[in-house]
Amino acid sequence: MPQIAQIAETYSSQIFWLLLTFGFVFFVIGLGMVPKVQGTADARDAKISGDLDAAKAAFARADEAEADYRVRDAESRAAAQAMLAKAKSEAAKASEIKLAAADAEVAAKIAAAEARIQVASTAALAEIETVAAEAARDMVARISGVEASDDAARNAVKAALAHG
Repeated sequence: MPQIAQIAETYSSQIFWLLLTFGFVFFVIGLGMVPKVQGTADARDAKISGDLDAAKAAFARADEAEADYRVRDAESRAAAQAMLAKAKSEAAKASEIKLAAADAEVAAKIAAAEARIQVASTAALAEIETVAAEAARDMVARISGVEASDDAARNAVKAALAHG
């Protein structure tokens, strides 16, 4: 078998070229390009890690700002509620003063009106008594033909009004 004999003769040169090719690949790619690729990957990982840390810090600052905002908002609401309560209290006091003044004015008007009514009622009653006394004196004169005195007629009318 001559082919096997030829293989044995070229075996050593094939191993030489194989080692030379692998050595070239190892030195060029393994020692030249891989560190560069690895450096790029490490730089990318470092940038991603830095960006994530910056994002976490930004979230923490945002959370602190939100907490501060909520505290200030709560304080503002409490201050507004206090001002509103004070304004309501002052308005209620002012309303009470105005109502008291209005009540006093109305009470004065009512008292004056009641006094006028009393005066008018007394005057009307006196007028009624006078008219009734005159009417009674005229009736007595027509019926009996006797002239009654004013005092007698007034006394009779007063007695009739008092007893109903």
